Parts: sequence; structure tokens; C-alpha cells
Amino acid sequence: MVIGIFGAGSVGCYLGGCLMAAGTEVVLVGRSSRRDELREHGLRVSDYMGREHKFDTVKVATDASALSAADVVLVTVKSADSAQAAVDLAPHLRDGTWVVSMQNGIDNAATLSRGLQRCRVVAGMVPFNVARRAPGVFHQGTEGYPAIAREVGLQALIAKSFTKAKLTLQWHDDMTAVLWAKLLLNLNNPINALSGRPLKEELSLWSYRRCLAMAQREALDLLRKAGIKPARLTPLAPQWIPRLMSLPDFFFSRLAHKLLEIDPVARSSMWEDFESGRRTEIDWINGEVVRLAERLGEVAPVNKQLVRLVRDAEQGGLRQWDGSALLLSLKAAADSA
Repeated sequence: MVIGIFGAGSVGCYLGGCLMAAGTEVVLVGRSSRRDELREHGLRVSDYMGREHKFDTVKVATDASALSAADVVLVTVKSADSAQAAVDLAPHLRDGTWVVSMQNGIDNAATLSRGLQRCRVVAGMVPFNVARRAPGVFHQGTEGYPAIAREVGLQALIAKSFTKAKLTLQWHDDMTAVLWAKLLLNLNNPINALSGRPLKEELSLWSYRRCLAMAQREALDLLRKAGIKPARLTPLAPQWIPRLMSLPDFFFSRLAHKLLEIDPVARSSMWEDFESGRRTEIDWINGEVVRLAERLGEVAPVNKQLVRLVRDAEQGGLRQWDGSALLLSLKAAADSA
């Protein structure tokens, strides 16, 4: 079996390295800069539990034609690139090839399906954080297992390979509920990026957690009105997480120590986008909440303000917000609405 990975970013390279360590043949497709990086430095993947694998040679290309023999293709490009990914992949994939969207956001699988009508496209989700620590070095900093829509044929094809790679898959009948649950957690991405702090440090501070709680409560209220019940991905049900986040530091540290079992240097992918000068996925995270509000005839001032602040930071605006200042900014947006 050959697994192709279209989008050799941090998540794509990490998944590819884990699968290679389990003996699966993997072909990575990414930008020429990533191809050159992997050819020069090889690929090394590690995680917060101490596992590590190193490969001196990697099958990596820059054109989707390299995936013509793939049985399964994992799409890990940024959400903004989903439509173009379908255009690039369509001429090269065989009829019936399984294509799994392992991206942030809600509608990427549907976008891919429109351009890959001869393929079998399903939604997936990666719950953990992956950071590029050095050229060719990718590290999983938080816990979690990938999730994929339940399809018997796909499950029979890849389940053993992923389990052997220590990436035991969670199979779900309702991926919409799963994707919204992941998005609720991802609402912390802009807060972490704007804090300029590692995830563990940011989540240890009450002011930043209260920002997250505001964004999550707003999203949960809209989901309830839309009749969408997010899945439970953590020990705590989604509706209880904002309450936990709102607790002062003394109580939070005692009740939520499990949530703080994070690699001390782990940061959000949005912070990495800031550092690399790339456009972020804010429109497919907090922007999804804003669009949901618009469809319902409602407003989402907190999430809309976070979108605005991230857009400003992308253009050179403030990127290291004090927690109290960020909280005041979000409260002001909510009050004005």
C-alpha cells in the first residue's frame, strides 16, 4: 500500500514520518523549498512522550503526479488551498482513490469532493499540535488521536498501518460534530498566536483563558441555535470547557492539570504562520463561527474581533498582546454589539 500526503507542512511531514516508521510506503508532495529541505536534512519526527524516528531519505516531490500510484491520499494543505488541491490532484489519481481531508475547518472535504468526483473523499481531523523545530524536524507537542469518517473500505485499508504508527484512528459516523468540536478547541489558536507565548504558558494565565471562554461560549450558543451538537473529544464535554477556562489560576491548575500536559515549547500553527509571514487560517477557524452567525441572522462579535486582530497582525500590527488588554478588546467588541 502507498499513502500519499498532499501538503508537506508540519502536520503532513509528521504523519508521513510516523507512517514511514511503521513500514508504510509514503510519498510526500509539497513546495520546492520543503523538498529541498527534506533532501538536505532528512526527516525527523518526535513527540512529547519521547518517541523519535529519523530518516535520511524521503520520497518527496513537488507535483501531484507523484501520487498516481497512491491507494490513499491525505490532504494536509491549508484550508484556503483546498480547491486548488483538488484541481492539482484530479488528473493524476485513479478512480476510487480514497482522499482524506486532514485539515482545519468544517467544509474542506466538500470542497475536495466537488473537484475529485472520481475519488472517494472523506473528512478527517488531526487533534494534536505539530511544530517544525528545525529544518526537517517535526514535533507533536500535545496528545490526541486522528479521527476519520467511518468508511468500512477505508478502515480495512489503513487502520492497521496507523495503529502500528502509534496514530490509532478514531472512526466516527458524524464528522460534522467532530469537526465543530475540534474547531471549538482551535478557537484558542488566535489567542495563542496573539499572546506570543507557548501554549502551556498561555493556558496557565487566567486572562487568556477568559478570552478563550468568551469565544467558545459565543460559538456554543450559535451551534445550539443551529441544532449542532459538537462531539466530545476531551474528558470534559464541550459545554463545560468554557466554565473550566473561566476559573481563576488557583482552581484551574488543580482541576485541569491534565489539560496542561503539553510540551513546554509547543505553540499554535497560527503563531508559526505569523513567524513565517504566511497567511493564517483564521477565516476557517473563528471565521467559521462568524459565517455560522450570519447564516442564523445572529452576530459573533468576539470571534469577529479575533479575526480582525489576526488580520491586523498579518499586516504588521500588534502581535504580542497582554492578556488583560486582549480581554478588554474582546469585551468591548461584545458590548458594542
